[in-house]
Amino acid sequence: MTAVNQAKQAVRERVWARLEQAGVTGPDVAGYIPDFRGAEQAAGRLAALPVWQRARVIKAVPDRAQFPVRLLALQSGKLLYMAIPKMAALEPFCKLDPENLPADLRAAADGKTAARIAPLVGTGQMRPVDLMVCGSVACNCHGARLGKGAGYSDIEFALLTEAGLVTGQTVIVTTVHDLQVLDEALPEQDHDFRVDLIVTPSRVIHCDQPQRPAGIDWALLDPAQIAAIPALARRVRQ
Repeated sequence: MTAVNQAKQAVRERVWARLEQAGVTGPDVAGYIPDFRGAEQAAGRLAALPVWQRARVIKAVPDRAQFPVRLLALQSGKLLYMAIPKMAALEPFCKLDPENLPADLRAAADGKTAARIAPLVGTGQMRPVDLMVCGSVACNCHGARLGKGAGYSDIEFALLTEAGLVTGQTVIVTTVHDLQVLDEALPEQDHDFRVDLIVTPSRVIHCDQPQRPAGIDWALLDPAQIAAIPALARRVRQ
């Protein structure tokens, strides 16, 4: 583990402990994107923003904390893309179109259920993304964020960027508990992206220092990582 990765992990562990001590998340949150108390309020605050109301295509993560966001997207008639867990298919995104889903939208918005009932698509079959919703363990007001450490969000972002589906016009947002917003610099690497908006149960933070990598930095991926993600392994074989 590099010094930067060690620094990132130290921040994650501090935030996981803070959330557990405050009783705003379930036990054993370490290692995961926190499913925090107030996630529904944060989703509602996001849905009240003009950027949400204008969006027609939303890309969201499958984490439990963002379930209320996914449900509101489907209830609002928006086209929703969601990566399947660990991007473990050649076409690694679920396409959730409210016009072609069962009546039970709560089930469709569940990460595991969506992977079973929704068609899987690759970047060549997707529409440009208006709003990208990611999960975070920690973030700061400049838009720097830390995920759980697996790197899937960065790879998703890079794939969508290279395909022209995420552009400078795409708004990137994370929903988190207020305790996850830190008043400090966070360790970052060149492949890390920043968010434009942070939405908590109590406030909306407009971030002021964007960072958007142009695509995949293959030098940072080891052969095992590439082999485990079929969409990347196909790129290497081509």
